[in-house]
Amino acid sequence: MASQAMKITLERIALFQFTPAHCAQARAMLGWSVEELSRESRVSVQAIQRFEARQEVLDVTRLALAYRLEAEGLVFFPGFAPGRGMNVKGSTPNPVGRADFAMVE
Repeated sequence: MASQAMKITLERIALFQFTPAHCAQARAMLGWSVEELSRESRVSVQAIQRFEARQEVLDVTRLALAYRLEAEGLVFFPGFAPGRGMNVKGSTPNPVGRADFAMVE
């Protein structure tokens, strides 16, 4: 039970820390287009465009984007541009295995 509570807490932190500006900035850092992020994250181009335009998307969609970009070694903190984490590339969980991944937009 405690591990589930920790998982939920960590997801809430990820949702709070990852902003639409972070998404666009991270794409720029990686040299990725919206289409490339769509392929990499399995999130639709339209959902990414809506998110970056500060429109509503599902939490699972935001997590899929954040986790995919974190898998490239990027870290996100409110009020700061994305940064490159030290020794974190590949340490982010794969969102495809989540039970709610089928809901990704």
